[in-house]
Amino acid sequence: MNLNLYSERGAGLPRLCKEATSLQYVLIQHLVLASMNSDMQNSSQDSTNDFLEISNELTDIDGKSTQNESIGDENICEDKTENSQSKDSLSLEELQSAYNTLSLEKESLQGQYVRIAADFDNFRKRQIRDQEELRLQITCSTLEAILPVVDNFERARQQLDPQTEEGQELHRSYQGLYKQLVDIFKQMGVSPMRVEGELFDPNLHEAVLREPSDVYAEDIITDELQRGYQLNGKVLRHALVKVSMGPGSQVESTQVSSEGSTD
Repeated sequence: MNLNLYSERGAGLPRLCKEATSLQYVLIQHLVLASMNSDMQNSSQDSTNDFLEISNELTDIDGKSTQNESIGDENICEDKTENSQSKDSLSLEELQSAYNTLSLEKESLQGQYVRIAADFDNFRKRQIRDQEELRLQITCSTLEAILPVVDNFERARQQLDPQTEEGQELHRSYQGLYKQLVDIFKQMGVSPMRVEGELFDPNLHEAVLREPSDVYAEDIITDELQRGYQLNGKVLRHALVKVSMGPGSQVESTQVSSEGSTD
């Protein structure tokens, strides 16, 4: 029985050894873990302290940096504001200068425009006046060349005797031509002067003779020697006339007649 007990105990020794070994291994692990936890706690505390110190330092640095940045931003803003004000002030001065320059140029151009417009208006009026004068000169030259023909018709009418049938036929023929000329003259503005009994006017009349007269007063036209004509109020041809010197002796009449002939 003891043998069996011993045998059972002998058989259980290896198992106990194995369990003891396992327990020893567990204890060792526990001790190692406990040691590691302690080291980790100390290290963690140290790390925490170091982190707090570093964090505080970083906070101080950030605060200073933020303050410096804020001051720098304020300085930059002030510089930008000053630069902007300077640029605005400069821009206003430049705009004012440009405005003044343009105003002067505008006044100069307006003055030139007014002068050019006035010159052109004067030129236009002068051209119209010159054209009218040229047209009038041409018309007068043409009419003056035709007036002797009209004079011949007047002389023929005075000398022609329309008592005979032949004379009446000739009178009607030339009267038709004469009337046609007179109508053309009227259309062109030509009108004959009626001078007998009028006061002598050197602007309209040309005195060929001066003689005493008991009928007419001095400087009164007594007779028309050649008819004068006007074109629209302008003298086309002066009338050749006799002018009265008033009552006087025969000697005076002869002298005046001589002077008139000389004139």
